Amino acid sequence: MLPRAMSSSTSRTRPSLRIQGIDMITATDELMIDLTDDRELHAAITRDLTAEQVDEIGRRLDAIRTDIESDLGEDDAAYIRRLIRIHRYLEISGRATLMASILPPAWFAGTGLLATAKILENMELGHNIMHGQWDWMRDPAIHSSTWEWDNAISAVDWKQSHNDMHHMWTNVIGKDKDVGYGRLRVTSDQEWRKDHLFQVGTNVLIALFFEYGISMYDATLEEIKKTDAPGHPRIRALRSLWGKVKPQVIKDYVAFPLLSGISAPTTLTANFTANVIRNVWTHTIIFCGHFPDDVEYFTEEEIEGESKGEWYLRQLMGSANIEGSPLFHTMSGNLSHQIEHHLFPDLPSNRYAEIAPQVREICLEFGLPYTTGPLGKQSFEVWRSLAALSLPDDVRERLRIAS
Repeated sequence: MLPRAMSSSTSRTRPSLRIQGIDMITATDELMIDLTDDRELHAAITRDLTAEQVDEIGRRLDAIRTDIESDLGEDDAAYIRRLIRIHRYLEISGRATLMASILPPAWFAGTGLLATAKILENMELGHNIMHGQWDWMRDPAIHSSTWEWDNAISAVDWKQSHNDMHHMWTNVIGKDKDVGYGRLRVTSDQEWRKDHLFQVGTNVLIALFFEYGISMYDATLEEIKKTDAPGHPRIRALRSLWGKVKPQVIKDYVAFPLLSGISAPTTLTANFTANVIRNVWTHTIIFCGHFPDDVEYFTEEEIEGESKGEWYLRQLMGSANIEGSPLFHTMSGNLSHQIEHHLFPDLPSNRYAEIAPQVREICLEFGLPYTTGPLGKQSFEVWRSLAALSLPDDVRERLRIAS
């Protein structure tokens, strides 16, 4: 069965604080999709795809994968090893500088170096290595089965919740926990709850403490309250969570501050600030890649019997790219190429910029949306939608807020 945006059913749009409309769509080779138009546009330009065309799109994307895999070599290996060295230099320099964090210049410099190191390690190294992007190197030190990252969630738990669940069930409501993280209403397809009234503030807290938020995937407070049996899966999940959080807390808020001697209090605040910077940056990149205006959501019924080509289309429609410089792409873990990442999550991230024009050309040829925009635009759309969706549907209708 084709996803909703591929079917003839009415497509449901994301809310915004403006009235949206579409006058006419002309499908030509020069078609340029207005990225501010919403799911009505998506449905209108994709509902006429035949099963043969969907299969052809799948074959084209498979061919891109094959070409990249056959071309992987020493340059790619040198790229990831170079970034690992850069990360180590940044972290060592940051930690060393913070030994003198009682001096304001050292505090600012050390905090900046450490925050940059944490971002690089989480985004371009940890996230991508744990996807198996570098397993082809057969280097046990850079392998998805051995890498552990500087984060509050363990590699094992992350790979289960992110690799196995999010990437398999991308934007399928009820299956993909990343759709609102159990706390936020990011689409009108989700039922409104009273706590959604405060979701803009909730999202601020999620951003500030993002690593702890994602670490609670399998141990929500509501589920914990249901049982206190020692062998219950939720109790085991909590123990696993604490097993990773504890060393992280000791490292950043006890060990390194104490090693700083008289700079202990300022090193503690610097470490906290570096973690917050990393959390906010990670949150921003992830939300801008999944929740801007032109992203689709799906129901379990709509993906029943999904073919490989349809799976590819769901990844295309359920993701958004962020435009920026090569440095920006590196610091985002190349998740700024979110569409390419969802199509090929286990291909090395340094190849996404090369793949992107080919994917966009396929979208243009078949009249498919390719959602992309600068960071400011994507971020604005995310926060605007959260504000709109915080209101009950009937209130939004009375206020003439489109949905």
